[in-house]
Amino acid sequence: MDLKQITNDTAKTVVSYLTYQAVRTVVAQLRETNPPLSMWFQSFSARTSIQDGEAYLQTLMQENPDLALRVMTVRVHLAEETADYMPEMIRAGVQQGNMTHRRDYLERITSLELSVDASTAGRLTPEEQLRLEEFWQDQSNRHPTLESEQDSAEP
Repeated sequence: MDLKQITNDTAKTVVSYLTYQAVRTVVAQLRETNPPLSMWFQSFSARTSIQDGEAYLQTLMQENPDLALRVMTVRVHLAEETADYMPEMIRAGVQQGNMTHRRDYLERITSLELSVDASTAGRLTPEEQLRLEEFWQDQSNRHPTLESEQDSAEP
C-alpha cells in the first residue's frame, strides 16, 4: 500500500470536486446576473469533462479566461472554508460507515429465517460462527468497553 500515492490521488479528487462545486456556484450566479453567459458556460461544461479539474480549468482558460479566473477564485474560497473540517469529517464518516456496515452484517448473519426448520433455528453454520467470533474479536480490540458491556448483558 503506497500511502503517498493514495494521499496524492485523494487530494487530486478533492481538488477536482471543489472545481466542480465552484463551477456550479458560478453557473448559479451567472444565471441571475448574466443568463447568456450562464448558458454558454453550461454548454461548455457539458462538452468538457470536469473529471480532472485542472484539465478543465486549462481548457476554460483558453476559451474564457475571465470565467476561469472566477471559478478559481470561488474554488480557493471553498477550499479555505472546508479544509479545516475535512480531516475530522473524513475520519468520522469512515468510522460511521464501517460501524453501520458491521452492524448490518452482524444483524444479517445472526438473524433467523422464518423458513428454517425449528430443529436448526438459531444455529449458525461453522463459517457464520467463525465470522461472528472474528467480528466480536475485532470489536473488542477496537472498543474494549464493548466486551465489558457484552459480559454484563449476559444473565
